Amino acid sequence: MQKPAQFQMQAASDRPTAKLSGDWTTNLLEGIGAELGRELRGRKDVTLDLSGVRRMDTAGAFAVIRAVGPDFNLDQVVARPEAKRLLELVDNAHRVEPVVVRQPQGFHQMLIRIGKGVVDLREEFLSTMGFIGHLLVVVGRSAVNLVVAPRKIRWAPTFVQMEQAGLDAIPIVALTTFFIGAVVALLGVNMLQQFGAEVFSVELIGVAVLREFNIVITAVLLSGRSASAFAAELGSMKMNQEVDAMTVMGVDPFEALVLPRFVALLITIPLLTFVATLAGLLGGLMVTWSVLDLGPTFFLQRIVDNVGATHFWVALSKAPVMAAVVAGIGCRQGLMVGGDVESLGRRVTAAVVHSVFSVIMIDAAFALFYMQLDI
Repeated sequence: MQKPAQFQMQAASDRPTAKLSGDWTTNLLEGIGAELGRELRGRKDVTLDLSGVRRMDTAGAFAVIRAVGPDFNLDQVVARPEAKRLLELVDNAHRVEPVVVRQPQGFHQMLIRIGKGVVDLREEFLSTMGFIGHLLVVVGRSAVNLVVAPRKIRWAPTFVQMEQAGLDAIPIVALTTFFIGAVVALLGVNMLQQFGAEVFSVELIGVAVLREFNIVITAVLLSGRSASAFAAELGSMKMNQEVDAMTVMGVDPFEALVLPRFVALLITIPLLTFVATLAGLLGGLMVTWSVLDLGPTFFLQRIVDNVGATHFWVALSKAPVMAAVVAGIGCRQGLMVGGDVESLGRRVTAAVVHSVFSVIMIDAAFALFYMQLDI
């Protein structure tokens, strides 16, 4: 049975004594330490009799030491050896002076931050190369299984991811590119009317939508939609140790989790690009029809004659690269989640930011490449 911490002052002819009893533990201290401190204030020659204390933890020991004050000495304590040892440990820890670490300032701080950035960049590069290598091995193994043993392919999760990343994304992709096409048409009409060449806004719409906006808008939307979903799903599995459990059972997480998402985006991005192309052209058609009174037949004929399908194939050639980047970044950030919710939030945010940045950078690289080829 637990007994609350108590003490009793006993006057003596030579030296007063504070006799402690009960359990001096965290949940039974209450305010007894402060009361003992008030009784011992101003007294130096006081003996602490702890022979009646049944149990004592570090909180109780610290309460005794704080009540005595800076003049605490083990010579004034009467207690069992284990209690004395505990008091000695707590007293030594209490007397340790805090170490003040001076942070570098100015130029030295800048050098340290640059050095840490270089080291982090190196670690990020090595981790990315490891992820890409593991993914390529899994893709190669699955390609062999597709011919040799198709039953080993995880078809069900692949189709589920195709539905979530592809079919469910059609409304937002179509609506966004529709308004993008309409905005491009309005800008083209307003600018070209000054030169009496507003009819050429049809070519502007065709090139802008067929070559750039269809694939870029699709990839950016999937970066915010699918990359974040991949990172959140895999990150929550990593936090719940489901990924570790799969590894223990002999299941490769890349084959079970990463590959279905990778293949799903690889298949659905070209289809979504086609939907975005139709929606963007429809938005431009609606504007030119209502503002310039150019009918659908005239609009489509000028697209076919003066724009052609080459721009669409140029955009479609970017789709596999965009799919690989978006799926890879989302899955990699998800697998890098730690054991806390803060890490999950950071990785999901990083997945979206890195995906969008990579999409814009890859599109710029493709633009320069095709410009050199004069396509």
